[in-house]
Amino acid sequence: MILSNVDILAAIDEGRLKINPLMGRDVSRPPFNTSSVDLRLAPSIRVPKATPTSHRLDQPYDREYYAKNSDQHDITDERPYVLKPNYFVLGQTLEKVEFPMTGDGPFYAARVEGRSSVARYGMLVHFTAPTIHTGFGPAPITLELINLGHNDILLTPNVRVCQLIIEVLSSRPDDAPNQFRKQVEATG
Repeated sequence: MILSNVDILAAIDEGRLKINPLMGRDVSRPPFNTSSVDLRLAPSIRVPKATPTSHRLDQPYDREYYAKNSDQHDITDERPYVLKPNYFVLGQTLEKVEFPMTGDGPFYAARVEGRSSVARYGMLVHFTAPTIHTGFGPAPITLELINLGHNDILLTPNVRVCQLIIEVLSSRPDDAPNQFRKQVEATG
């Protein structure tokens, strides 16, 4: 079941979902839609470098390799990052989210989806593995950003770039740790 904006606020008030900083608490205005909460782009992105090696998908993801082979760019309203057509970067949400796995429940998970207003410019946001699992956080969500449009897209901080759709789990899950539970840099 997908939570309504009213239920999202109730889950936050109960400590079963944490979003910090929350842009506002009025369900009739941003960041809330009827069944989602918008998240904003943080002021830093990572841009992968072209390397002479190929990536094998059957090998573990190497955060250290990626950190060495990407550049961090701090962005501001005055100095946006220009995302060219057919280019890919990693960003993060300004908000840190947490889905605690404590108590008797209910327990929540979420999906990160792009916003249609962003997609109409040709930008895909978080186009793979959109699930945020129970037990995640507190951490920002790493976003895969790619420009599939014909024109440059200017990336600036604090733009509402994606939405979080929260769902209730049918029961308490068994803990299943994974390497992406706590993301602290936009390398995940």
